[in-house]
Amino acid sequence: MELPVSDVGTDDGVLLRWKAVFGSTLQSCVILGGTKVDRAGPHAPSAAAAAAAADPESAAGDDSGSIPESFYTNGGLKLRVVWTISSLIAAATRHYLLREIVKEHPTLERVALTDAHGQGTLSMGRDQLREFRDKPLAAAAAAANRTQVPACNMKLRYAPLLDLSDGTRIHGATLVVIKPVGEAGCIGGGRKDLDEFVAGAFDGPYREAVGALSKRRTYLLEMNGF
Repeated sequence: MELPVSDVGTDDGVLLRWKAVFGSTLQSCVILGGTKVDRAGPHAPSAAAAAAAADPESAAGDDSGSIPESFYTNGGLKLRVVWTISSLIAAATRHYLLREIVKEHPTLERVALTDAHGQGTLSMGRDQLREFRDKPLAAAAAAANRTQVPACNMKLRYAPLLDLSDGTRIHGATLVVIKPVGEAGCIGGGRKDLDEFVAGAFDGPYREAVGALSKRRTYLLEMNGF
């Protein structure tokens, strides 16, 4: 199924992609973002020079995988929090919209709800659909017109500039992997399953971007349910 528009508004040139798996509530979510996406030309300057000229946030970083201090002071972290919350709300809203469809079609074994812009995908397999049918949504979901998001742990990885093999360049590249607090791996219950989900969440150059970001330093964050 496909929605005609994406859920999260972004400025021109900003990259935001997400994929979430739900059962009766959120199981896992991966978000890929970037402050700007462009392509390297035939006489493009070096990555460092390009970053310095085009994006102050990119210029502030280094290649060690560490997040520069300016990331916290110039609004970089706040922007990623906005991306994360907005993507989770979008996924939770789609999940809530599916409740009647899932109830009326008991033979469904898989559901993927995307949008025409390719921004986000909500996915549910056989086990997730069974759980969705068996566990009623919380009363608060109806009031909010979306499924409640549980308290979550997040792993954030950042690169000031990613140069991909097809010439795509992502400035301020960010990968966020989210799972509920207390869940070992959520999808299948193991870390390997979660790692495979993250690695295969996106196609084309964005899959390569996820692979590159996954090798960088991990920063742990926590988020209350909402």
